[in-house]
Amino acid sequence: MQTPFKTIGIIGKPSDPSIADTLTVLHAFLKQHHYTVIVAKNSAHFIDHPSVKSCALSELGQYCELVIAVGGDGTFLAAARAIVEFDIPLIGINLGRLGFLVDISPHELFDKLLPILQGHYSEEKRSLLRAKIIRDQTVIHEETAVNEVVIHRWVTPSMIEIITKIDNVFLNSQRSDGLIISTPTGSTAYSLSAGGPILHPSLNALILVPLNPHTLSNRPIVIDDSVEIEISFCQTKQINALVTCDHIEIPEVLISDKILIKKEPKPIRILHPEGHDFFYILRHKLNWSSGYHTDTHVIKS
Repeated sequence: MQTPFKTIGIIGKPSDPSIADTLTVLHAFLKQHHYTVIVAKNSAHFIDHPSVKSCALSELGQYCELVIAVGGDGTFLAAARAIVEFDIPLIGINLGRLGFLVDISPHELFDKLLPILQGHYSEEKRSLLRAKIIRDQTVIHEETAVNEVVIHRWVTPSMIEIITKIDNVFLNSQRSDGLIISTPTGSTAYSLSAGGPILHPSLNALILVPLNPHTLSNRPIVIDDSVEIEISFCQTKQINALVTCDHIEIPEVLISDKILIKKEPKPIRILHPEGHDFFYILRHKLNWSSGYHTDTHVIKS
């Protein structure tokens, strides 16, 4: 099977020197197989090669047909946000801890990566979110999230009072520490820690999960992902809130602001080794069925 992959980008965790060996091995492996390789400038210095081609992370999608993220899920999320507008696929090499999105370990690099590059892979599409902060009818900030958009109380001991509308229809008001709006991808991240359900990645859905609500009847709710979610505040006393998109912080959101959240038009494309099984990943990462020894499934190389 022929593939369009000729130029491959590499993104690493820029603050972690421990990725140097894996980046160097990956770079040499791709060059050996006659691929043009471009490395994100913020991690190119980790590669032990005299002439590494590099460019800014935001520009990588312009030059590559495929990007490989080396690190943990955080590195993968940053890579996804950087390339989503270019409609090119992404592969994850796991150097982190849990790694729901990065499913190739360094010792499997040669066995699992080469078949993918030769066209033997499983592809899935994951939806992203776009959050806009509206102040005085003007968009003052926009950000993309792969996992979740979260509204938190910030620099205050008090709960925040949130009003949620779905397609301009009132859903509820709540006093809480905040609210998580999660994609299916994010359902195994912060949302899961806050008591939200796990969604299969193929579902066209979003989860709204309250953080420590004052009224215990405020529970997570799953909604269709085609809607626009509007968050506003009903405090009379001015406080600041904090909005995060994955790990990117948007501080000093005022109670007079509105937050609009919609699905991004383009999904991120993720390539997995053939035989990728989401349920196996759940069992493996979350230590489910640990005493059930008849589970002999392995992910095929």
